[in-house]
Amino acid sequence: MSANGSQGSLQRIGQAVANWSERWVPSPFLFAIILTLIAYVTAIVLTPDGPFQNVLNWYEGFWVLLEFAMQMVLILVTGYAVADSRQVSGLLNRIASIPNNGSQAAALVAAVAMGAGYFHWGVGLIVGAIFAVFVARAGLERGMKFHYPLLCACGYTSQVIWHVGPSTSAGLLSATEGHPFEDIIGVVPLSESVFTVYAFGLALLVFLTVVPLMYLLAPEEGHAIGIDEYAPELLDEGADERTTADERAATDGGTETGRMPADRLDDSRLVAYLVGTGMLVYVVQHFATAGIGEALDLNVFNFTFIALGLFLYGTPMAYMGAIRSATESAAGIILQFPFYAGILGIIENSGLSELMAGFLLDIATPTTFPVLAWILGGIMNFFVPSGGGEWGIIGGIVGETAVELGVAPGKAIIAYGTGDMWTNMFQPFWAIPLLGITKVRARDILGYTLIVMIVLTPVFAVGLYFLPY
Repeated sequence: MSANGSQGSLQRIGQAVANWSERWVPSPFLFAIILTLIAYVTAIVLTPDGPFQNVLNWYEGFWVLLEFAMQMVLILVTGYAVADSRQVSGLLNRIASIPNNGSQAAALVAAVAMGAGYFHWGVGLIVGAIFAVFVARAGLERGMKFHYPLLCACGYTSQVIWHVGPSTSAGLLSATEGHPFEDIIGVVPLSESVFTVYAFGLALLVFLTVVPLMYLLAPEEGHAIGIDEYAPELLDEGADERTTADERAATDGGTETGRMPADRLDDSRLVAYLVGTGMLVYVVQHFATAGIGEALDLNVFNFTFIALGLFLYGTPMAYMGAIRSATESAAGIILQFPFYAGILGIIENSGLSELMAGFLLDIATPTTFPVLAWILGGIMNFFVPSGGGEWGIIGGIVGETAVELGVAPGKAIIAYGTGDMWTNMFQPFWAIPLLGITKVRARDILGYTLIVMIVLTPVFAVGLYFLPY
């Protein structure tokens, strides 16, 4: 079969799966409710806890992740602010005109999204969404129609690489002193998890698989549905007229005449740079003392990005405007995180997590353990779509099994995290911010991302088994 024939077959498969997804995939919030019911019924059937006790289990879990939820919201909104800054969005807008056809456009969006997502999942998610819009709009301005749902799906591929990068929530949590499993695996610095040949190799395999795949999935222009049909309102936000969050916020202080001293402080670059410098002084000292691989955790990560945002926006008011705009993208997380925490409560308090983990891990050997931990992480991600939240449930079991088998805890963290990011391609929770930015529905993109998940299955299995640690 010729290359064109292979691409045509992939295009037909992609369209068929996309059509199925559009018909059957529910909204992200309904997805969470359905998974809650599945976990509830499963716990009743497989554990001693009855219907009433599992309601109690659900409520007990509902609020247990509030601190972690706040950390995740901060990662998202500070990453959003950086991605939406004039400097970053301007760069993205300049390179959006590079593609000359739909295949090139899809490959470029996937490459940019995954490149950003590797370093920061929140930045990658927002950069991927914004860049998909920019590329679709730039193509239309030059008389080309790129398939918009596929571009948005390409933007979401940032979430299939992030957990082997430095913003790994399980890795950062395990690198933080006092984490829940310190007595089992100790404090595991990033130099023993994501900054290893094992993790770098997996990231490279993802990139080299997904970019060509998205290139091949792009339909011919005659079958493409452009941004003008899906989200015509986004065409009003041209690059020259686009009001970025920092510019919007800068107008909130009023005119220069008659401004109050408080207004001047709000718009003071001196205040922003002074605070940002103080924060960076701590960050530099912190890393100089322990090294980036040893000292990076969730709190330091967020602290660094807040400082970066202050420098990018230049004034407290401008940065506050950026965070205010970014907060809307976190609305789904704020509402749905407690529901997924409730699922966590059912799974953990009923003993269902031990059953699920034991079923896979009891048959593990030192060589097969990474693959089994990957599968476990992938299954758990459907019910608790939070890398750190899942790790909070099964981290002790995975860590203890790894120690007993003589597997390095850092390798176990990467194997588990690979499963978590693998099924992100069919778990719509983290797509919520992207959906809000691109104005598409989950069902519009999940058909394509499901293909990504399927294609990556043998890639991950081989990589986890054979790559050196």
